[in-house]
Amino acid sequence: MAAAGVVTAFAEPSYASEVRMDIYKDPSCGHCGAWAAAMVDADFNVVVHSEEFMVIKTRLGIPENMHGCHTAVVGDYFFEGHVPLEAVERVLKEKPQIAGLAVPGTPECSLAAEDDSESVYEVFSLSKPDMRPSLYMRIDAR
Repeated sequence: MAAAGVVTAFAEPSYASEVRMDIYKDPSCGHCGAWAAAMVDADFNVVVHSEEFMVIKTRLGIPENMHGCHTAVVGDYFFEGHVPLEAVERVLKEKPQIAGLAVPGTPECSLAAEDDSESVYEVFSLSKPDMRPSLYMRIDAR
């Protein structure tokens, strides 16, 4: 029931997109809320789950070295960590034959950043079925 209250805070049904995004996050992490809010602003129908945030990583087969602070799922794709909106939209538009995208850890220049001391970070695509990472894009926030 707690997750339902979070969803209400993030989305207004009259503006919600037809594209559902399930976000699995640690209930104590505030950084993920900013990322979720940005996805709502981009017109995703966001549903936040504050339980099983580590279980989903295992179920999807995301390698530990690619773990971010939350996992989002849209259709057949996952978005691990603070994947930028432009990368999410590109994947959903182009529909590449990948399992998903990952930004390991929490880059300093992501939406979770406390400051902008690190202005370049990498987004990796993870192949099907072996989850081998390849550079998908480099973000330069300078």
